[in-house]
Amino acid sequence: MKTTRLLAATLVAATLGITMASAEEEHGAPQPARQTWSFAGMFGRFDQAQLQRGFQVYREVCSSCHGMSLVRFRNLAEPGGPGFSASQVKALAAEYKVKEQNDSGEDAERPARAADAFPSPFPNEKAAAAANGGKAPPDFSVLAKARTFERGFPKFLTDALPVVGYTEHGVDYIHAVLDGYEDPPAGKEVPAGTYYNKYYPGHLIAMPKPLSDGQVTYAKTDKGEPVVPETVSQYATDVAAFMAWTAEPHMMARKALGLRVILFLIVLSGLLYYVKKKIWAKVGGEVHGLQPELHKTY
Repeated sequence: MKTTRLLAATLVAATLGITMASAEEEHGAPQPARQTWSFAGMFGRFDQAQLQRGFQVYREVCSSCHGMSLVRFRNLAEPGGPGFSASQVKALAAEYKVKEQNDSGEDAERPARAADAFPSPFPNEKAAAAANGGKAPPDFSVLAKARTFERGFPKFLTDALPVVGYTEHGVDYIHAVLDGYEDPPAGKEVPAGTYYNKYYPGHLIAMPKPLSDGQVTYAKTDKGEPVVPETVSQYATDVAAFMAWTAEPHMMARKALGLRVILFLIVLSGLLYYVKKKIWAKVGGEVHGLQPELHKTY
């Protein structure tokens, strides 16, 4: 009876998963392709060079509309991040202006310091909305964690596995949207002020295509060639990885701590088992004072 109920529940879940997936493809958008990220998995680590390129894309392209209010300049020099030096961070921060009240209580501007957060490109949210068609652009700080998509049954079960699990929904989605601008199919109307995007739910997005090939000039090799292709897909990959770092800047330290805890628990389990065997080694066999025959029935 229990087996029958379990099979029935599994069948229902599978049917619902297939139905949800087909409905999503019909009314929403296709699932973003799974990318290869250096920080994925239990042993994943951020690629420092990629984070620096992603920050360059953010600074030269994205920062004109998107703020990063939860990230401070000093975070760029912390372990596990882009790896800028303290002097580089200080010089970078000085290029920005932040507002604060002076001794007279009046609003004034001063050069930013390493301890300051990245200033918003707009004075307030209403100004940001007015400049962007009525909706303020989202903050970049934790966007990679806030965005996700449904993978359906049974993938959502395997995503939760500790070692081979999949937690990069947000960065895959961001990469797909940035690289998903294309001409609308025949018969598809695109209202003024919107753009067709293959991976955006509903396919109509208010943000114009932000990236184009050759838009950002990367560092060159000794032969004068870019270290990586200067293409939309590469820009999208780099800035998505940078956004993964802004959403979880201490990820590498967390994973290292988690690995040490797992190793400690494995060693502790072995020690506890050995101690248990040692303590109870003399217990068992014949019960003191009883005959073997009686012990068997005791």
